[in-house]
Amino acid sequence: MFNFFSAQRPSTYTGKAMIATSHPLATAAGLEVLQQGGNAVDAAIAAVAVQAVVDPLMTGVGGDCFALYAPAGGAVRALNGSGRAPAAASVAALKAAGLETAIPLRSPHAITVPGAVSAWVRLVDDHGSLPLSRLFERAIGYAEEGFRVTPRVAQDWAQSAATVADDPAASAVFLPGGKVPSVGDTIRNPRLCATLRAIAEGGAAAFYEGPNAGAMVDYLRGIGGLHTLDDFAAGRDGAEWVTPIHASYRGHVIYECPPNGQGVAALLILKILEGFDMATLSEADRIHLHAEAAKIAYHHRDALIGDADHCRGVAETLLSEPAISTLRARIDMSRAGRPALWDEPEHKDTIYLCVVDEAGNAISFINSIFHAFGSGRMDAETGVLFHNRGASFRLIEGHPNAIGPRKRPMHTIIPGMMLTDGRVEMPFGVMGGQYQAAGHAAFLSGVIDRRMSLQEAMDAPRSFGFGGVLEVEPTVSAEARAELERRGHKVVVVAAPIGGSQAIRIREDGLLEGGSDTRKDGMALGF
Repeated sequence: MFNFFSAQRPSTYTGKAMIATSHPLATAAGLEVLQQGGNAVDAAIAAVAVQAVVDPLMTGVGGDCFALYAPAGGAVRALNGSGRAPAAASVAALKAAGLETAIPLRSPHAITVPGAVSAWVRLVDDHGSLPLSRLFERAIGYAEEGFRVTPRVAQDWAQSAATVADDPAASAVFLPGGKVPSVGDTIRNPRLCATLRAIAEGGAAAFYEGPNAGAMVDYLRGIGGLHTLDDFAAGRDGAEWVTPIHASYRGHVIYECPPNGQGVAALLILKILEGFDMATLSEADRIHLHAEAAKIAYHHRDALIGDADHCRGVAETLLSEPAISTLRARIDMSRAGRPALWDEPEHKDTIYLCVVDEAGNAISFINSIFHAFGSGRMDAETGVLFHNRGASFRLIEGHPNAIGPRKRPMHTIIPGMMLTDGRVEMPFGVMGGQYQAAGHAAFLSGVIDRRMSLQEAMDAPRSFGFGGVLEVEPTVSAEARAELERRGHKVVVVAAPIGGSQAIRIREDGLLEGGSDTRKDGMALGF
């Protein structure tokens, strides 16, 4: 029985169709499309287009995306909508330009050709039922007429305003009058409105070719980028369907996108946790185990994952039973350890949404510009704010994630899909940069091991062991924090929430249960 005195909210339940996003205007746009006969893909694109306008810190047409799509009765498909580095990009070229150990977050070299628009168009062409001109209506309206800033967006905006403060085009839009917008203020982006209209009418070519591409290339080269018109033209058809990876967890099958995404890290954490009775562990034990498994998974991710063409077979090797058994055995429940690579064989900002339509089609969809406001670089002609995903590249020759011509960087954004007895049961996802793989595992363990509702599993206290620190939310008990410190963890209580999430569970009787993280502004709605 739900505790209505908990100051939280229960899951949302409905019987025909549902959408869950992290922004109310995006949820409303997608729901409207569903009610007018659109399918899951239509609703997802309408929602993400709106969120590209109203949540500009987290997503946009200048970013990348991934999706898992499960047509009713069909197999799960994975779409890679991540962009590629310019053809002239290489470790040698960037070192010659003065970069030594890393690509700065605001560097033009952190900007790969955005892949989101290519992915949106590919999804609609292959599985949608409505034209882009209809799906972009609400987004175009909000860009032209303005939208009201919501509370979580306002908080994030204030914390990240410095990123856009010294870029003339970006600051003019996002810091009108030199001030950070407050809750309820109205923001417009007329240049982006024109770009959205062009895409709605001309498809991906209107973004990757012609005047818009020319303006973006001129801007990027003007700030020192290596981008060319050919690089952008190649991005038009850059989104591609790929084979998803998967692993079992207590009788359920979890699907993730393959590298260059970090989905393998999420599966690796789950397979390690599967060897423990998560339902009976104490709070401190659960957090400790999750942190230790995450350390191992992220250590392997950072060493081995990059563009799919440069890390073939790694996911299959890491998810093999010999690897899992060896890695699981390295965890000591009494103390915090240091991760080590399994080498026995020879061989930070995002939006996530999901939709289930009346026909039973399900989509798990994630779109990102990486850090808040991405690179902070905006082309004034198009209103496009560029991501900075290329900062994930390494400047180490021979590394699988070393920057190179037309390579894709390792990505943190990962949509998820759960199947039970061969039936699609739940599209789900977790936002929060590096946290996402750990978040997938924690959320699924809450739902499967602790039998929580979707909303309860999302709202449960979060922790994240990464970079030598164990971050915990203030809702983690003082007793658990003390015990974790006794085991050697460097515990830090965070000032801001860890991540966000959405999910929709399809019950066998057709009931839909939806959840949308209370750490964000969004909601799950259906009919």
